Amino acid sequence: MDTGTGTGSNSQSSTAGAVNSEQSASQNHRQKSDIAWKYCSEGVNSQGRRTLTCGYCFKVIAGGGIHRMKQHLAGEQGSIVPCSKVDPAVRHAILASMKEKEQKSKEKKGDFGVENPFGHTTHSFDGDEVLEIPSSLANKMGSSSKGKRKVTASTGIRAFFKGGCDTSQPTIKACLQSKEKWENTDMAIALWFYDACIPINAVNSPFFQKAIDQIASMGHGYKSPSYHSLRVNLLRNAKRDVKLVVDSFRSTWTETGCTIMGDGWKDTRQRPLINFLVYCPKGISFIKSVDASDIVTSAANLCNLFAEIVEMVGSNNVVHLVTDNASNYKAAGSLLSERYPNICWSPCAAHCINLILKDIGEMNDVKAIVSLASTVTVFIYNHKFTLNWLRKTTGWKEIIRPGETRFATTFIALKSLHDHKDSLQSLVTSGDYKQFLRIEKGKDVKQIVLDERFWNNCLIMVRIMGPIIRLLRICDTDERPSLGYVYEGMFRAINGIKRLFRNKERLYKPYIDIISDRWDRMLRKNLRAAAYYLNPAFQYESATFCTHPEVINGLLDYIETKVDWCNPEKLSQEVGMYRERQGSFGRKLAILTSKSDRPGYLYFF
Repeated sequence: MDTGTGTGSNSQSSTAGAVNSEQSASQNHRQKSDIAWKYCSEGVNSQGRRTLTCGYCFKVIAGGGIHRMKQHLAGEQGSIVPCSKVDPAVRHAILASMKEKEQKSKEKKGDFGVENPFGHTTHSFDGDEVLEIPSSLANKMGSSSKGKRKVTASTGIRAFFKGGCDTSQPTIKACLQSKEKWENTDMAIALWFYDACIPINAVNSPFFQKAIDQIASMGHGYKSPSYHSLRVNLLRNAKRDVKLVVDSFRSTWTETGCTIMGDGWKDTRQRPLINFLVYCPKGISFIKSVDASDIVTSAANLCNLFAEIVEMVGSNNVVHLVTDNASNYKAAGSLLSERYPNICWSPCAAHCINLILKDIGEMNDVKAIVSLASTVTVFIYNHKFTLNWLRKTTGWKEIIRPGETRFATTFIALKSLHDHKDSLQSLVTSGDYKQFLRIEKGKDVKQIVLDERFWNNCLIMVRIMGPIIRLLRICDTDERPSLGYVYEGMFRAINGIKRLFRNKERLYKPYIDIISDRWDRMLRKNLRAAAYYLNPAFQYESATFCTHPEVINGLLDYIETKVDWCNPEKLSQEVGMYRERQGSFGRKLAILTSKSDRPGYLYFF
């Protein structure tokens, strides 16, 4: 009996050992498939612990497994000393492998990330994130035409539709439909898009899903509107509805005041046109478009045009006029301020910042860096083999190429090229690139890509321009008024450049002189100092708030210009309450939302 038991036990033990051995072999096989095993060797130290030895610098790593070796090869700082001898192509491959593994891990956990609601990508400039300039912004900076502003729910989208079904959840009938029926419906919509050459991003319109819901609510047998109806009747009705939405803003203009924006551009026939828009806390509305061919050259004629728009909106409702900063617009703005003392004119901040970028881009040192970067980019995109080679690398994204008149994209292109440093160095050091060494430009490109001074200069330029491009994004966005952020953003950019060069005047002076020249002549106004003071996002940050006399003097000077149509004593009293957080300014809700809510400084006066 004991013998029988022992035999059974030995048999079970043998079977379990075989299973464990098989599982161990399978596990080792999976582990050995990692890309990092090609560049290290495995061993055992004197304590019996498993070690890994780097194949490049021969550093011995005990503990941490293959992931720690990957961090060593990838050059990650902090957890382990990075390998200084690893091949750039290997480092790039290891980094790509780690990113892919991290992404898969997130997907397993159900974390797929949050899509940017504005459809923009981000780039990091010196530790901060900046939104990369989208096509709409690029068009604003350099193109002759403007894109349509996005319609949001705040502009009265619900006013365009009457009735309709509740879309918060599908109906029982929709839930009971087969998968094939859903696919056929989707395909019908897709074929319409493809046949009519409708841009795919049209589905992002807030009206798209609403239109689908309205069709579904009509039931079987609904016929689409005719060509004539879309062109005449429905267009007329839509215009009427939009007018009602704009008219609903007029009460806000009277209550809070508003800003008139003159947006100058040229059409395909090179005619100078001016679009006039009105901004108030409720939203932006289009008022009128004027052909300024016979007006734009004369400051008096421009002033009369601005006065006409002011009367349309209401002279008592307008507190601010923003136009381009050309000399004729500046003169017209001064004439308008004399005619209407309650209206303050200021140049477009985004236009001024674009001119700063243009001036810096024309510096000899910057031109040299941009020229070298352009040589690399043009060579890559002019040769199919190099471009295809790079596109096959893991995680490749296209290199941004600068536009001829889009000044900010020049520096964003430098950032994009610097992000591809490892891939480009892997390309020029690979055996496949030898065929291009017979070409003079191919040799030049290899020399540029392997020159660390070139990459350092690119990085320095990106860090210099990062704060300025961030300020440009703030000034060119429709999400919130930028007036109260320009003063702080400009001085943050200036101080950042000084810190970058460790306060060595001979290094930062050429850049600061260009910025200060445009800032002092165009943007350094009492209005912007007052707006900075009245922005709670900065006022209540005692550690960072600027206490320079220029700020409070700018506020007081601006108040003194408005004594004819407001009560200065009451205004000063309210400013004191605001500064000391008395009354409603000290409520918990006001404190919590002081940084997130849109400041109402523009209409304080």
